Amino acid sequence: MSARGRTMTRTFAILLAIGLAGCSDMNSTQQRALTGTVGGAGVGAILGAIGGNAGLGAVVGAGAGLAGGLIYDHVKKEEAASYNKGYQAAKHKQPPQPPS
Repeated sequence: MSARGRTMTRTFAILLAIGLAGCSDMNSTQQRALTGTVGGAGVGAILGAIGGNAGLGAVVGAGAGLAGGLIYDHVKKEEAASYNKGYQAAKHKQPPQPPS
C-alpha cells in the first residue's frame, strides 16, 4: 500500500472513531445524521484521493452521507409509527385503519 493509501486509511479510521465515540448522548436522529456524515466523508475522501482531490471527495461524501442518514432516520420513524398504530389498534381490538 502506498503512503497516500495508508494516510487515507488512517484518516478514515480516525473519522469513524470520532463519529462513533460522539454518539453516546445523542438522540437517534442525531446519531444517524452523524454516522452518515462521517461514513460518507470517509468514503468520499478515499474515492476523492483516487480521483486526485480527497478534500472535495470528503465534502461531497459528507453531504451525501448526511442526506442518507436523515432519509434513513425518516424511514425508521415512519416504520415505528406504523407499527405502534397497528399495535394500539390490536390492543384495543379496533379494525385497522387504512394508511393516511
